[in-house]
Amino acid sequence: MSMKKIGARLLQMLVVLLGISFLTFLLTYMAPGDPVRTMFAATGVIPSEEVMNEVRESMGLNDPFLVQYGRWLGNCLRGNFGESYAYGKPVVTLLLARLWPTLRLTLFSMVLMLIVSVPLGMLSAVYKNKLIDYFVRLITFFGVSLPNFWVGLMLMLLFCVKVNWLPVISSAGDFKSMILPSATLAIAMASKYTRQVRTAVLEELNQDYVIGATARGVKSWKILWLNVFPNSLLPLITMLGLSIGSLLGGTSVVEVVFSYPGMGNLAVSAITAYDYPLIQGYVLWVAVIYMLINLLVDISYNYVDPRMRLKR
Repeated sequence: MSMKKIGARLLQMLVVLLGISFLTFLLTYMAPGDPVRTMFAATGVIPSEEVMNEVRESMGLNDPFLVQYGRWLGNCLRGNFGESYAYGKPVVTLLLARLWPTLRLTLFSMVLMLIVSVPLGMLSAVYKNKLIDYFVRLITFFGVSLPNFWVGLMLMLLFCVKVNWLPVISSAGDFKSMILPSATLAIAMASKYTRQVRTAVLEELNQDYVIGATARGVKSWKILWLNVFPNSLLPLITMLGLSIGSLLGGTSVVEVVFSYPGMGNLAVSAITAYDYPLIQGYVLWVAVIYMLINLLVDISYNYVDPRMRLKR
């Protein structure tokens, strides 16, 4: 991807972020609840209505919508996302503290998923319409169908309650506490990716170069791993980029089930507490991370598939 195209993509990202920021602020502005009352409730003190009106005025909550949005957007451009109503700390500080635990959980889940899905998908493709293919397709069907929260609860019941191998409450710094949340996320992803790998490999196995290499006596495992697999990577890389972005912003249910101290758990707490600055900051952070990952995926196409360089 040329620098001109990268610049155009970055400009598109700015426009999209501007739209996301406007919609996010609009939805939180229209949401029910009183931020000032929430802020005082977090301290355990409910003052008189006159005091709360003075606080609303000092915070600019009585200003028109566009004035509030413009002030908030200007602060965001300077890296100031405001202060959390519930925690009384800067939003950036809270998000930074939870970003690395969620990133660790995401990466560990992706590694588990790839370890399972790539061999199973290739095995299912090589033995198409055989017993092992039917078995793989059956278990992936159930894996895709099961909801994450139910899988998490069943894993917790088995490994935490029945056999007592793993802790019930997860922590950000303990490797053992990451196993069950990562496995929960990896099960559904591995089922989806196994099917995708199978489809991509089957498509490559029907190409002329595979038939020609087989006719020349090249060993099947060399064809599979040195030719078929690299040519099947392009759609997988696209899915990986989308999955990483969605995991960084979509692990909320699993983090809540396992009490994992990540960004998703923080976002759920912010929603239940009507913590609007934290919600707005979280949405913008996830949007930026998601779009940056997609941009990196597009750039990586040039290195994975040389044909993409020829189209520039």
